[in-house]
Amino acid sequence: MAPPRVFPLGDSAITIELGTERSRKLLREVHAAAAQIRSQQLQHVTDVVPAYLAVTVFYDAIKVSYSEIAEQIVGALDASRNTPAGEETRHHVIPVEYSGADLQSVADTTGLRVAEVVARHSAKTYTVDLLGFVPGWAYMSELDPSLQIPRRQQPRPRVPAGSVAIAATQTGIYPLDTPGGWHILGRTAATMFDPTRDPPALLKAGDTVKFEPFK
Repeated sequence: MAPPRVFPLGDSAITIELGTERSRKLLREVHAAAAQIRSQQLQHVTDVVPAYLAVTVFYDAIKVSYSEIAEQIVGALDASRNTPAGEETRHHVIPVEYSGADLQSVADTTGLRVAEVVARHSAKTYTVDLLGFVPGWAYMSELDPSLQIPRRQQPRPRVPAGSVAIAATQTGIYPLDTPGGWHILGRTAATMFDPTRDPPALLKAGDTVKFEPFK
């Protein structure tokens, strides 16, 4: 892992940048760094959020200063660099009814039959890169190259929760009714985000996902 670059994000967060180019290796380092920071249970830290290149740590700025929290975080990473902390991850099998509004257009764009689009999308085991966009949205890469097409030119004002969609190199599941520009392949009845559940999001970074077609 390269020496991290540390800088403030607003007045109550600190970002630790671990690289400048996205890669699967760097993403694993980011996840490991986030796990190590969480394992330290640092006082006054309120959240640890991994991204593709960096980890952002939110803290209570009333009780601890930026310089103090930066020293603690860098120290925690240095001390455990050779013994990365692990976090329990889970494998999810998510049933999908492949009858989405964009299934035929995706087939037309890619030159595949509808059945081939379904087969190629459901054949992969995806890894959750990170959560973002809206609560519970999991970005998953490793989409089959034959299915990689740009976002819709015209986003929809409302995409129903549970919609399984693709765009560019990624796939994801809309956890809430939101606007969206991804191509909808199908729908799942799985609840991706429930604020009354602990934790609220079904998926977390590092989890793996397999889509299972059903009718």
